[in-house]
Amino acid sequence: MTPHVTRPRAVKPGDIVRIVAPSGPVDRDRAAPGVALLKRWGLEVQVSDRVYDRHGFLAGDDEARAREFNDALADPEVKGIFCARGGYGVSRIVDRIDFAAARAHPKPVVGYSDITVIHQGLYRYARMAGVHGPVLTTFHSDHDTETAEHLKQAVMSTAPVEVRRVVTETTASLTQGASVTGPLLGGNLSLVVDAVGTGTHLDYRGAIVLLEEIGEEPYRVDRMLTQLLRSGSFDGVAGFALGQYTACDDNGWGVDITTVLADRLGPLDVPILGGLPLGHGDNPRSVPLGTQATLNPTGGLLTVTSAVT
Repeated sequence: MTPHVTRPRAVKPGDIVRIVAPSGPVDRDRAAPGVALLKRWGLEVQVSDRVYDRHGFLAGDDEARAREFNDALADPEVKGIFCARGGYGVSRIVDRIDFAAARAHPKPVVGYSDITVIHQGLYRYARMAGVHGPVLTTFHSDHDTETAEHLKQAVMSTAPVEVRRVVTETTASLTQGASVTGPLLGGNLSLVVDAVGTGTHLDYRGAIVLLEEIGEEPYRVDRMLTQLLRSGSFDGVAGFALGQYTACDDNGWGVDITTVLADRLGPLDVPILGGLPLGHGDNPRSVPLGTQATLNPTGGLLTVTSAVT
């Protein structure tokens, strides 16, 4: 039985949304196009100078980043939270996040990469849907207009979200099985495996697991998948939605990323749909996490119930 999931209210023009930086340091100029995009949608964007703090490889110290995120969760006037970038750092503060505030004032939280840790926590402790979508600093360069429209739909529309397989994506050839339905969970592979043995590790039984990655050689992806298999994390999964594996080159080993994914996940004999434009590559789409999804490998389509109502 699929657990009940809270779907926050859709963001609408005139709403206040807040930019947060719970992970790596944020460049003001790189964030500006994303902030401008939200304003074009008619949103009132709150972004403090604290977002641009730097503490080594973090956007400020742990206390400041946790307080900023908790303030955004607790403020009933804030109707949506957009993460400025990923990188690293959420694992250091996730145990300080006020998930009771998330339950009291549900709102969509948007981000990917390191933000996977937040989505895991929101699902585990608040049973709240989120949005796996681009962070603001990525809109300075390589995103097309459809990327922006897809993100807008994910937070401002209650229509189901559809993501179609792209034949030019690295994992497009890895497709098997019949249609299957279950909650869509997961995100960045490194953070999915990082949660094993912690309080934000999720129960993936009956779920469709989204996995995407950037900058990891095939042998490292093999090691992460092997850890998930050995830990029993993938016991009883309904299927896999494979996103973009960006810059995951073999560097002379002679084994590509698709071979590794097929070797590790194929024997589970569950439906797999590869080639989904979700992740760190060019023109990624946005997709709800935590809501009911249908994976159709034959049709090359992932359909997900909206994260918002």
